Amino acid sequence: MSHSAVAPIPSSVALPTISPGELAPWAFFFGLIAVLVLFFVSADQGAISIPAGNAIHEWVHDGRHLLGYPCH
Repeated sequence: MSHSAVAPIPSSVALPTISPGELAPWAFFFGLIAVLVLFFVSADQGAISIPAGNAIHEWVHDGRHLLGYPCH
């Protein structure tokens, strides 16, 4: 005789609530990181270039094309 044990499925799961006040610092932090990444990807190593040379341009070259930035 075979027996199968199936655990009952709970009807609802309580999710933790997050207030906007708790979420705001994290949203600001990740927004700032996104803007910095976008700056370095879109910088053409021209007038606004933090490091000299074209190292960053070469590192993010394919990402520039993926995002639609012309570079040559």
